[in-house]
Amino acid sequence: MIQRVFSGMRPTGKLHLGHLAGALTNWIKLQEEYQCFYCIVDWHALMSDYADSSSIAANCREVLLDWLASGLDPEKCTIFVQSHVPEHAELHLALSMVTPLGWLQRCPTYKEQILNIQNKDLSNYAFLGYPVLMAADILLYKAGIVPVGEDQSSHLEITREIARRFNSFFGEILPEPQIMLTPTPKVPGTDGRKMSKSYGNAINIADTPSEMWNKIRTMITDPARERRTDPGDPEKCPVWDIHKVFNNDEIEKAEIASGCRSAGIGCIDCKKKLQAHVERVMVPIQEKRAFYDKNPDLLSDILRQGAEKARVVAGSTMDEVIRAIGFYPRG
Repeated sequence: MIQRVFSGMRPTGKLHLGHLAGALTNWIKLQEEYQCFYCIVDWHALMSDYADSSSIAANCREVLLDWLASGLDPEKCTIFVQSHVPEHAELHLALSMVTPLGWLQRCPTYKEQILNIQNKDLSNYAFLGYPVLMAADILLYKAGIVPVGEDQSSHLEITREIARRFNSFFGEILPEPQIMLTPTPKVPGTDGRKMSKSYGNAINIADTPSEMWNKIRTMITDPARERRTDPGDPEKCPVWDIHKVFNNDEIEKAEIASGCRSAGIGCIDCKKKLQAHVERVMVPIQEKRAFYDKNPDLLSDILRQGAEKARVVAGSTMDEVIRAIGFYPRG
């Protein structure tokens, strides 16, 4: 039996090159080998955007466009929106009945985001309980594998603990998923920090070549290179980190690195070379994105068919859960 993979993304807007180089490149490979369920988790978006949910639907569309343009194939994987499969909310409720409050209160991500996200009121149950909904998302499909970066592996452990606790009460219904650690290339934003929409430093998948160039052109570089004649260290330069992801010309990369160290090449020349490689990768993706953008009926069909396929699996799991708990059988 082919193992199932589950993963999802919150619809917070257009995706950027960090998403492409990290999660999406890996997801595209996985769809060739596994039964993959890729979910746009809009209930998770409401968790933090409940005060103004007006952009969630539009953001779901942007995520879908970026997924399809990057190479996710609805003929090879199941693509759907979380709220289109009501069993997600149903299993979330069932799991919340057995999840100890202390597990959620000591979640490191919860503590970190409470401290760092100052512009939103996160003192709601859903934010505290988001690991339970995340567990429901994964366990609903009895996913054997969940691909995560090394820095996210601790997030999956609570899913395993919730499954274990549920099974201890009601029988071996929900298998514990295994972590698939995936390499995550370093893709810094224009200011050198991790690329993130919230930092305002992202180069988006949907950006035109001119928009990308305006962002690459103004990226910070090695601070040692204050003047054109100053030698630098490429390993201290955010532009070089993106070269390592998008530039597959090893000879050129060696020349750039040598030129940086000897001041034989200027930063703007290095950025122009990077732009050429980013365009090589991104222009076909953007052409595909434009095609889907002009075909809204096709997008609707993809999500409708994806939800139908997801509900077959999700409904079967919930039937098992209902019987195991001992609720009155459904008709």
